Amino acid sequence: MKKTLLLALLFVAISASAQNETGSSSVIPGRTSFFAEVGGPGILFSANIDTRFKPGHLGWGGRIGLGFVTADENKDDGSGYPYYEPASVVTVPVQVNYIFGKSSSPHTFEAGAGFTYMGRKLEILNFYDDRTSNFFGTASFMYRRQPVNGGFTWRIGFTPLIAKGYIQPLGAASVGYNF
Repeated sequence: MKKTLLLALLFVAISASAQNETGSSSVIPGRTSFFAEVGGPGILFSANIDTRFKPGHLGWGGRIGLGFVTADENKDDGSGYPYYEPASVVTVPVQVNYIFGKSSSPHTFEAGAGFTYMGRKLEILNFYDDRTSNFFGTASFMYRRQPVNGGFTWRIGFTPLIAKGYIQPLGAASVGYNF
């Protein structure tokens, strides 16, 4: 959890540093997005903030979110017969991404990579056993419809999870506000 907190603080510091480099206190519209996502790096559901590291709505940026997932937890009562019990756990998706497109167009493409931290080990998509960590590798290949000057935004695309040398193909859809 300390690594996640450190990465979140680093993300905020880089974002604030990039804003100070512009030399003006004016807000740059379209640079930051807040969105709710089903699927994707948050696994089931997550609320995320995404920002560009430089002025504008295209180029390098990053996202961090907070989500949850419900799955079966493998339990053992000592009888030698394991059983499963439903459990919910917090997820924290973190990614660095690049947004491609024309500066005057709301149609963009996002490619990103990062990781997702899970608060506890659950058997999700057959990824977990006793030797794994609470981290998944993630990627995103998303179509984004984001207005250049801010407003309602949505995304849809392919967001595979990577663990134990295995790639689980997943998809994601999100809606939010670009400001």
